[in-house]
Amino acid sequence: MSILVNRESRVLVQGITGREGGFHAQRCMEYGTNIVAGVTPGRGGTMFEEKVPVFNTVNDAVRETKANVSMIFVPAPFAVDAILEAADAGVGVITCITERIPTREMVSVAKYLRDQPVRLIGPNCPGLISPGEQCKIGIMPGSIHLAGRVGVVSRSGTLTYEAVGQLTSLGLGQSTCVGIGGDPVSGTGFVEILKLLNDDPETDAVVLIGEIGGVKEQEAAEFIQSEMKKPVASLIVGATAPPGRRMGHAGAIITGAAARAEEKVKALSRAGAEIIPTPGDIGVTVQKILGK
Repeated sequence: MSILVNRESRVLVQGITGREGGFHAQRCMEYGTNIVAGVTPGRGGTMFEEKVPVFNTVNDAVRETKANVSMIFVPAPFAVDAILEAADAGVGVITCITERIPTREMVSVAKYLRDQPVRLIGPNCPGLISPGEQCKIGIMPGSIHLAGRVGVVSRSGTLTYEAVGQLTSLGLGQSTCVGIGGDPVSGTGFVEILKLLNDDPETDAVVLIGEIGGVKEQEAAEFIQSEMKKPVASLIVGATAPPGRRMGHAGAIITGAAARAEEKVKALSRAGAEIIPTPGDIGVTVQKILGK
């Protein structure tokens, strides 16, 4: 079983005729993702790769194809409008890969979506993938994944790939992997994904990868302590980062004691998560919590 998407998901790609959108749409289709539509204003009526109809608006695409998942590869100046357009069209799961969206604009988006029946993944994220369902939304390399029973949720795209590579090499397949993105303000957070994985009968354990900045990891710790029924292995990176300096992600900046790596590690450890000591220990730590 998977969370959020599966092989029946009907996916549309906003920005499908652009370089990045077209390239990754092809990779997703090769993996098995059911892409039913593309959206590029002014290109309506054309076809992408002679297979996928392109529409001028998301509303047109949803009406004609019943698309229920969106993958956004629109440049940053237009990405907020793309997110809101997908939400207004009733797309249930919106995944925004675009980076460098201004935080002020994302604050407005988060407020607008708060009462909407949609779920936003990202922005500035690698997307999500359910190997057993052969559904890939975003830029994760499908070849490193293996279908299985370990869920992965991460703020870092690169470390998601590292975690998956180690798990797969040990024969530990993944149920669903979700990159929630590293911006200060984003859509779905750790807690929402942990809830879904906790309720998924085909997920046995979870890898949580966090980093400095914000308090998302502490929020996750509270949920793990009070609600989580499955073992969690957690890696927090950025222990040596200097205060006040942004490290890669826009949200990876120490702005107070709670934003430090050591405080996040303490919170997760107190909550009962198994702490992964270094990025090279992800796979063996999961083996440990699974008793393998």
